[in-house]
Amino acid sequence: MKIKELKTEKEWLDAYQVMRQLRTHLDAFDYLDLVKEAVEVERYHLAALYEGEKIVAVTGFKPMTTLYYGRFVWVCDLVTDEHSRSKGYGEQLLNFVHQWAENHQFESVALSSGLQRHSAHRFYEEKMGYSKASYVLKKTW
Repeated sequence: MKIKELKTEKEWLDAYQVMRQLRTHLDAFDYLDLVKEAVEVERYHLAALYEGEKIVAVTGFKPMTTLYYGRFVWVCDLVTDEHSRSKGYGEQLLNFVHQWAENHQFESVALSSGLQRHSAHRFYEEKMGYSKASYVLKKTW
């Protein structure tokens, strides 16, 4: 088991098979295009947990600074392959993000989770010690 930050287009594409289980609206082309832009513009990081040579879980996160949270890391994506769930991989990846944040002098880690994802909410609150801080609202046009 190892966790590795993914830096190249090939590595990003290797992670797509797992990421698409969370981001079902993205085809490989759009996914790669968005990862490139997020890395270049938003300081986005993509990391994967490997079981042997196979990626079994992926997280995307970015450092941010706001007046509300101060210096923090936002977890944009966190997904474990459907065939590898309930093995603690999400916890390991989230702990990796926590350690990354601490090592880079960020004060906290925050994320949002879809309203329908009740088991994910239990995981974040009960297992990982997160607390509800706000509602995340969205307007699309």
